[in-house]
Amino acid sequence: MIKIILVITTLSLSFVGCKTDKTTTANHLIFRYNESANISSLDPAFSKNQANIWAVNQIFNGLVQLNDSLEIKPDLAKNWSISADALTYRFIIRDDIYFHKHIGFGTDSTRKVKASDVTYSLNRLLDPNVASPGGWILQNVTNIETVNDSVMQIKLQKPFPAFLGLLSMKYASVVPKEIIENPNIDFRTNPIGTGPFKFKIWEENVKLVLRKNPMYHEKNNAGEQLPHLEAVAISFLPDKQAGFLQFIQGKLDFISGLDPSYKDDILTQKGELQSKYQDKINMITGPYLNTEYLGFRMDGDDNVVKDKRIRQALNLGFDRKKLITYLRNGIGTAATSGVIPVGLPGFKDNIGYDFDTEKAKKLVLDYKKENGNKPVIVNLATNASYVDIAEYLQREWQKIGIDCKVDVTPPSTLRQAIATGKVSFFRASWIADYPDSENYLSLFSDKNFAPNGPNYTHYSNSAYNALYQAAFLETDTEKRHILYQKMDEIMIQDAPIIPLFYDKVVRFTGKNVTDLGINPLNLLVLKHVKKTN
Repeated sequence: MIKIILVITTLSLSFVGCKTDKTTTANHLIFRYNESANISSLDPAFSKNQANIWAVNQIFNGLVQLNDSLEIKPDLAKNWSISADALTYRFIIRDDIYFHKHIGFGTDSTRKVKASDVTYSLNRLLDPNVASPGGWILQNVTNIETVNDSVMQIKLQKPFPAFLGLLSMKYASVVPKEIIENPNIDFRTNPIGTGPFKFKIWEENVKLVLRKNPMYHEKNNAGEQLPHLEAVAISFLPDKQAGFLQFIQGKLDFISGLDPSYKDDILTQKGELQSKYQDKINMITGPYLNTEYLGFRMDGDDNVVKDKRIRQALNLGFDRKKLITYLRNGIGTAATSGVIPVGLPGFKDNIGYDFDTEKAKKLVLDYKKENGNKPVIVNLATNASYVDIAEYLQREWQKIGIDCKVDVTPPSTLRQAIATGKVSFFRASWIADYPDSENYLSLFSDKNFAPNGPNYTHYSNSAYNALYQAAFLETDTEKRHILYQKMDEIMIQDAPIIPLFYDKVVRFTGKNVTDLGINPLNLLVLKHVKKTN
């Protein structure tokens, strides 16, 4: 407990000397949150996890950004064009954006962003000496070049509709060459960007403080200068329950997600705020780009799961809404559609399976009659964290005439068994790497068979594959989404998977916090946030 007091005291004292126009920063202009996972780097080239990404997102901008609906919007690029063959992307850079002030820029302490900064930043991701884990976002790129101070372009080796989505990732943030390459500056701990907040101080494992960037280029829809906050203060308590207690006491403004240590204290079984918190806390929930599912090995040795009637019966034979209510505290959306989750453009409602016991029983009975009325047995491989869901499914499927055996395996062993086809029926999930439905649909292309790709089911359908290839060549976003929906419908009727639920983001704030927003990537965006006394 003493450690917690010291951390909070230090964090409070850090603002005693922070002045804005010679006035002490008011508490309601400071946004405070705890990062239990810690932060390893503030260099966007190393923004490989949520902790780093959240902080980096306040400091840096890229060519493009995503709104809360995951639509691609201009950021440093005011507009762009794509060639007819979908191989060349040409970006026009805004001429009113400046880097945060730093002595490394010389007497002026800052300068405008130029197209060459974008070229440098992206090429840096590919530099083996930098060893950025984000280099993969440019694996389809053949050339990055500066045309002039206002124009740069990127060439691809093959069309890839999701490429703009990749450029919205924080890896692709724009950084200044002269600061990066200054031997007297450690960019990891002293970052300079163009974002709504600028770096102030970082005491690792203790606190990180960011201050408002008065030169920030964005305004809100009402024409007000962003950001509204004066500062962001991040603490690093490793204990999530301690962080929750700080939040309840009003010493933090925000927490994200649920932890077993406080899940039942803050939420009812139906996923609603407990009555004691309803007048103190706001809860914000929204879709999360994570689809939880069970998969079948389509070309394996298990003839039971290779029969579409059994796969469809298993899809029909349980109540997904009941699963969400009693096993997930109401957090999640019943997956009655395909693999594309709620919140991602390309999602189409009600193309999957509702709970229908009678139809499921009929499919099982038809299968039994054709196979000598033998017992129908399936073997589900899962890990310990999914045992409660597996046991629920086991009970429900028994009611439709299917006996499910549950095999609990360590996560690493299960992943290897799935990749090598050693299990015929398995638990899996897919969290989006980038905000395009192609990320999910790639799971069912026959060119991506595991272990060399993510198609763990070894599903293959010629009509699906034709649409998948057509989608790569379609540059019209709406038309491409229609192709995605057709693919999802084809796949889900063949039933190589059982979608269980689409996950949700859960955020909690104090009543005095507004305009935080929420998005399916769970990206923390603070430039619009306001706080009242």
